[in-house]
Amino acid sequence: MTFLKKIFGTHSARELKKIIPIANKIESFRPGMQKLSDVELTEKTKEFKKRLAIGETLDDILPEAFAVVREAAKRVLNMEHYRVQLFGGIILHQGRIAEMKTGEGKTLVSTLPAYLNALAGRGVHIVTVNDYLANRDAAWMGKVHEFLGLTVGVVLNSMKNDERRVNYACDITYVTNNELGFDYLRDNMVLYKDQLVQRELVYAIIDEIDSVLIDEARTPLIISEQSEKFTKLYETCDILVRKLQKGEVSGEVSKMTAIMGEEIVETGDFIVNEKDKVVTLTEEGVKKVEQFFHIENLSDPENWKIQHNILLALRAHNLMFKDQDYMVKDDEIIIVDEFTGRIMPGRRYCDGLHQAIEAKEHVKVRRESKTLATITLQNFFNKYEKTAGMTGTALTEEQEFRDIYGMDVIEIPTNKPIIRIDYDDVVYMTKNEKFKAVVNEIKEAHIKGQPVLVGTITIKTSELLSKMLKKEGIVHQVLNAKFHEMEAEIISHAGKAGMVTIATNMAGRGTDIKLDDAACAAGGLKIIGTERHEARRIDNQLRGRSGRQGDPGESRFYISLEDDLMRLFGSNKLIKMFQAIGVSENEQIEHKMLTSAIEKAQKKIEDNNYGIRKNLLNYDRVNNEQREIIYKERRRVLNGENMRETILKMICKTVDSIVDMCMADDMKGKSWDLPEFNRLLLPIIPVKPVTAEQIKGLCKDRLRQNMKNEALKLYEEKEREFLQKEQLRELERVILLKVIEQKWMDHIDDIDQLRQGIGLQIYGQRDPKVEYKIIAYDMFNEMINAIQQDTLRLLYHVQLEQKVNRDEVAKRGGTNKNKSEARKLVQHTEKKIYPNDLCFCGSGKKYKQCCAHKPKPI
Repeated sequence: MTFLKKIFGTHSARELKKIIPIANKIESFRPGMQKLSDVELTEKTKEFKKRLAIGETLDDILPEAFAVVREAAKRVLNMEHYRVQLFGGIILHQGRIAEMKTGEGKTLVSTLPAYLNALAGRGVHIVTVNDYLANRDAAWMGKVHEFLGLTVGVVLNSMKNDERRVNYACDITYVTNNELGFDYLRDNMVLYKDQLVQRELVYAIIDEIDSVLIDEARTPLIISEQSEKFTKLYETCDILVRKLQKGEVSGEVSKMTAIMGEEIVETGDFIVNEKDKVVTLTEEGVKKVEQFFHIENLSDPENWKIQHNILLALRAHNLMFKDQDYMVKDDEIIIVDEFTGRIMPGRRYCDGLHQAIEAKEHVKVRRESKTLATITLQNFFNKYEKTAGMTGTALTEEQEFRDIYGMDVIEIPTNKPIIRIDYDDVVYMTKNEKFKAVVNEIKEAHIKGQPVLVGTITIKTSELLSKMLKKEGIVHQVLNAKFHEMEAEIISHAGKAGMVTIATNMAGRGTDIKLDDAACAAGGLKIIGTERHEARRIDNQLRGRSGRQGDPGESRFYISLEDDLMRLFGSNKLIKMFQAIGVSENEQIEHKMLTSAIEKAQKKIEDNNYGIRKNLLNYDRVNNEQREIIYKERRRVLNGENMRETILKMICKTVDSIVDMCMADDMKGKSWDLPEFNRLLLPIIPVKPVTAEQIKGLCKDRLRQNMKNEALKLYEEKEREFLQKEQLRELERVILLKVIEQKWMDHIDDIDQLRQGIGLQIYGQRDPKVEYKIIAYDMFNEMINAIQQDTLRLLYHVQLEQKVNRDEVAKRGGTNKNKSEARKLVQHTEKKIYPNDLCFCGSGKKYKQCCAHKPKPI
C-alpha cells in the first residue's frame, strides 16, 4: 500500500487495493477457461444470461465473465489482458475513469466491461473521438464479442437512418460522441416511433474521455436549418472591414480604471483582444461604420444587425485563421477541430460567424441557420444510467469530472516501466530561430536512423516545416486535415527507422506507432513538439506516442517567446527581462523561471476554459429542464398513448386563460371585455360568438363553465365526424407532435437570443444567471400556452372532405392507413389556417403556394 501511495497518491492507491482481490479471482479462472473448447467458451454467454435472469447481478458474474473475455481475446486476437488491464476493466464497470498511460491497451480493456454489461441485453455504447477509430475498433475488438455470441455494430457519419437503427440495436455499438448526440436530437424530432434509431441510454464507455467531455464541451451540439435571412450584409461588411485599421489601447480597461476615472487612449478603428478573443470598435471606427451605412447612430436598436455583422467580420479577419481554425475546400469552409486536428464536415460556426468567414474567403455565403435542436455534451452524457471513461490524461481535470459528472479518476499502473526520456523545453527568442533548431534536431536524428514525430498545432506550421525539410533534402511525410484519408497509411510507416513524420494533433490520440527493430536500436521514437498547446493534456498525449509498453524513446518541446501561449498568457515581466538581456541570435534560453512561466500560462488557460464550460452548463441547466419536459411529452405521444384526455384538459385551460384575461372579477360583468374575448377565443375554438344578451346575470365562474361545456360539446361533434375513432386519435398525436416541434424550435431560437443579451443585466446590478432563469421560465410558460392553442386551432378546423360508410373504412384497414391519412389532414388544415407559413411537406414553399401535396379526399 505504501508503494502504491508513492506512485499514485492516496485515493488511487486506496481504490486499487479494493479491486486487487477481484483481479485475483479473475486470474484464478484462467486454467479452467484454457481447458474449454471454443464452443464451450461461447456457451458461457448463454449461461451468464440465464444466471442474470434468475437474480444474480453483474457484479456477481464479473470475475468469471472477465475471465471468459480474456481467454476469447487470446484465441481470437492473440492478445491476453495484462493484470493491470483487468484493473482498468473493473474501474470502467464501476462507472469511473481509468487513467492509463498511452500504449497500455485501453481499446482491449474496454472489451471487458462492454461484454459484461451487454449481457443484460440493454445495449452498450463504446464512444470514440472520430469515425476512423470507431470503425477500426468495431472491426478489431468486435471479433472478440462476436466470437462470444454478441452482436456488434458501428455508426458512422455516412450512414442512413435504417443502417443506424440496425447498428444501435446491436449488443455493443461503436460510435462517436457527435453521432450519438445528433441522433439523440434527431430522435426527438421524429413524428412516428418507427423513425427512431436509438434505444435507451444505459451504459457508455468513453474512449479519450477528457477529449469528449472536456475539450469538446465548450461547444454545444446544434441541429439547424437554413433560414430566409438576407446574406448580402456579410459581403458588404467584409468590404468595409478590409478598409479599417487595427489599433491599440493604452492601459488596461478594468473596473478599477473606471472607478479611478483613468483615461484610456485608443488608436485606429478597432481593438483586438486575443486573450479573450474579442474585437471592439473604437470611437473612430464607429464613425466610419456610420458614414459607410449612412446611419446616424450605430447603437440604435434598429441598427443592431449592422453592428453585429461588423463585429463578426472583424472576428473573421483577426481571430479566425485559415489552415488553423478552418480550411477552404471545394468552395466551402470546413472547420478544423483545434484539439484533434481533424476536419469536421457538416459543422458550421453559429451566430453568423461561418457566413462572415465565407465572405472573407470569397466563397459562396450560405444563408444563416435557425436552431432546431441543441444540447451540451455534459447534459447528454449525464442522461446515461452509467458512464465510464478511459484516457491517458485525466488527472489534471479530476475536479471538473467530479463536479460536473460525479466521476472520480483512478490511475492504473503501467504493465512495464516507462523508459522514455522527457527533456526540458528548449526556448528561443523568435519563431524563426525555433524552427531552425527543430530542423537541425530532425537532421541529427534522421542521420542515425531514429524515427521522428514532429507535432504541430496548425496545418500552416506543418506545411512550413515540410518546406524547410524539403530544402534540406530530408524525406518525410505530412499528416494533417488535408491528408486525413491517408492517416492509416502514414501512421503505419511512422515507426520505421529514419522516418520523419510531421503531424498536427491528429497523431496525438488513438494512434499506435509500432517501431521496427532498427528504430528501437536507434533510440526509439523521438517526439518533437513545435509549440505548447493551451492544455497540458494535449502535450502529454503527443509525448505518449513514444515509449509505449517499455519501448525506448524521447520527447522535447521547442518554444519561442513569440508563440501565442507565451505572448498572450506568459509573464510579461519575464519576457521583457530576457529581451533586455539581449540574447544573441539562435541562442537557446534555459531558465527554471521560463519552465514555470509556461506551466502557469497553461494552467491559466485551462482555468479560463473550465470557467467557459461551467458557465455554459449553468445556462444549459435551465434549457435542459425544459428540454426534459418537452422530450418526455413527445415520447408519450410517440409511444401511441391516447391523447384525448390531454386535449380535453387543453380545452379547459385555454377557456380558463381567456376568461381570466378578458373578464374582471366583478359580479355584474360591467368591466368584461366581450369583443376581446370573442376575438381571442373564436379563432381557436370556433363556438358561436358570445353576446351581451347571453351573459346577462351570469357570474364569471358560470360563464367559464358554460364556455367549457360548449367547447367540449363542439369537440365531441368533431369526433363524431370520424367513423373510425382511432383515426382522430392518430390525428391528435400527429398534430400535437407537429405543433410541439415548431414551437420548441421557435423557443430555442428565442432562448438563444436571450442568452446573447442577458449579460447586459449586470449593468443594472442584477445577476445575469438569475434573470436568465426567471425570463426563460416565463418564456417556457408562454410556449406551453401557444402549443395548447395551436393544437386546438388545428384540431377544431380539421374537416373531412368526403363522407364514407363504415364498410369502406373497414376495407382500408388499420393503423398505418390512419397515420398517412392523419398526416394529410394535418397538412391540409395547416394550409387553410397558416397560408403564409412553410408547407408541412418540406418542399420549402408556403402553404398557399404548395400544390405538390394536396390531400386526397377521405
